[in-house]
Amino acid sequence: MQTYISLAQIDEIAQNIKSRISIQPVVGIILGSGLNGLADSIREAVHIPYSDLPNFPVSTVHGHVGRFVIGELEGRPVLVMQGRIHYYEGYTMGEVTLPVRVMQRMGIPSMIVTNAAGGVHPEFEPGDVMLITDQLNLMGMSGLNPLMGPNLDEIGPRFPDMSQPYDRVYCDLARGVAKENGITLREGVYAGLSGPSFESPADLRFLRNAGADAVGMSTVPEVIIARHGNMRVLGLSGISNKANLDGSTITTHEEVIEAGRVITPKVEKIIRGVLRGL
Repeated sequence: MQTYISLAQIDEIAQNIKSRISIQPVVGIILGSGLNGLADSIREAVHIPYSDLPNFPVSTVHGHVGRFVIGELEGRPVLVMQGRIHYYEGYTMGEVTLPVRVMQRMGIPSMIVTNAAGGVHPEFEPGDVMLITDQLNLMGMSGLNPLMGPNLDEIGPRFPDMSQPYDRVYCDLARGVAKENGITLREGVYAGLSGPSFESPADLRFLRNAGADAVGMSTVPEVIIARHGNMRVLGLSGISNKANLDGSTITTHEEVIEAGRVITPKVEKIIRGVLRGL
């Protein structure tokens, strides 16, 4: 039976975190598969394992450390999720998006979300970085919208607008930073599926025909919750593997993690530049 997370439960976690830190973060950053390295360069960092927080879901996937790292990055106070929670781990959508709710109740106005994604666009190659300009909420279309259940009126409206899930000013900032650093920045639509199985060739052909440029198993629910609470969002996908539209290759999680080694320096430069420009 579905149980919904109350505002009191969210606030308990937010207060727990705030009691351990002396700064007020202004940006929340979610790091995807293979992209954990950025958190290691945060100055004066406070580390809070998810397992230390009351009723907080714990990451179970290789490549996701499973802790908050709070400190300074490029002179900005940030709260970083070093590893995220996925629906396929057996959690509810409320639990998957709980970290974003906590950010909102901590008064964090902006979020940068990253992920490892399969490149559906035929020109995308492993190692590319894609600026997410829009998203396909395939999980939500099948009934797994994270806003189902009682609405938290204190945070946002029952029927939030999703016409601009990704902030246009932040997108322009990212484009400028990429250009300054000589990084080829792809752009496109991210399709969110539940996972954990990788997509079949037929799945991928369907997604391409539907307008998807990259596909993954996260991000979309987090962005819906962020926008419900009027957070400004920047999204970046690291293209970790090329979509297998004809069934000729096999995709593995190890491949995704390995690609992160190439992608991380690019994503890190973009995030650092955007933080400086905020």
